[in-house]
Amino acid sequence: MATTKKIALITGANKGLGLEMSRQLGHAGIQVLMAARDARKGEEAATKLRDEGLNVQFLKLDIENSDDRAAAAGTVETNFGKLDILINNAGIAEGGFQVSVSATTESSLRRTFETNFFAPVALTRALLPLILKSDAGRIVNMSSILGSQTLHSDPASPIYDAKTFSYDASKAALNSFTIHLAYELKGTKVKVNSAHPGWVKTDMGGDAAPMEIPEGAKTGVQLALLEEDGPTGGFFHLGNPLPW
Repeated sequence: MATTKKIALITGANKGLGLEMSRQLGHAGIQVLMAARDARKGEEAATKLRDEGLNVQFLKLDIENSDDRAAAAGTVETNFGKLDILINNAGIAEGGFQVSVSATTESSLRRTFETNFFAPVALTRALLPLILKSDAGRIVNMSSILGSQTLHSDPASPIYDAKTFSYDASKAALNSFTIHLAYELKGTKVKVNSAHPGWVKTDMGGDAAPMEIPEGAKTGVQLALLEEDGPTGGFFHLGNPLPW
């Protein structure tokens, strides 16, 4: 079933930035598929936004599960025939922050990369044929300034002492995916960018974070709604480019 209405899929959409980006895109007139692995929490979040008058629905999706990824692609194809926006938002910071290389276990490193890198890559590849059917496909990888190799290697940078090996490395890898996929799709109408939301008061960011969730959601939403002359293959925070 083809539709002219813009369709967005956001992972990890049951709370925090994912929930707020769903809200903001809903207010922009976009139909949002709020993907989450927990059916109860996902449906509660979707019901909350529907009660606000927004056109959203819950989509059961554990991004690490290949069957779930295939089922999600099948659902989108059957119900909409295309996908206009994919926001790879789900992610983890196992063990918190400030975890050194020597203190990082192999299992923690593998789990972090599975969620923050391998799963988003696999999901994007599963959905890419549908995104290519869009008149203005947008892929947004929710990264972090902590994935910037340039800033991590600069003793004068504000993040020089904020080192968490598994999380930082997984986001650097995700940024590499952005660059490579944008290059592959440069002859199409699809734009691929990485977003740094900022240090936000989420479960991951904690109460000490200076940014509220609505402000933190803005970068991902901006990149999801880029006009035809917007950038691709970049790394941004609130419209400003960041170093890789």
